[in-house]
Amino acid sequence: MSSSPFSPEVVAAVTGHMNGDHPEDTLIICRALGGEPEATSARMTGLDAEGGDYVVTVAGAERPVRVPWAEPLTERAQIRKEVVRMYRESCVELGITPRGEH
Repeated sequence: MSSSPFSPEVVAAVTGHMNGDHPEDTLIICRALGGEPEATSARMTGLDAEGGDYVVTVAGAERPVRVPWAEPLTERAQIRKEVVRMYRESCVELGITPRGEH
């Protein structure tokens, strides 16, 4: 993992938020952008300037997944924008209507 501009507290807050409030979005991102279309669950385990780290479950087995950001991130505020972009892009790829766009 590359050097991170994000403190352990920021990483814990972001992963906690994603896993607690957005587990379905995390799964959609891992299925589409993480190359794991058969994943049945996913959780975010970390992040740094270059991307997000996840663990997915496929056929009962867990495996790590790394999903790169579109560009390196340096500030916490960029994380939310990037995750929203990834979610929307993933929905398009999977043919899913994004939340709030019904």
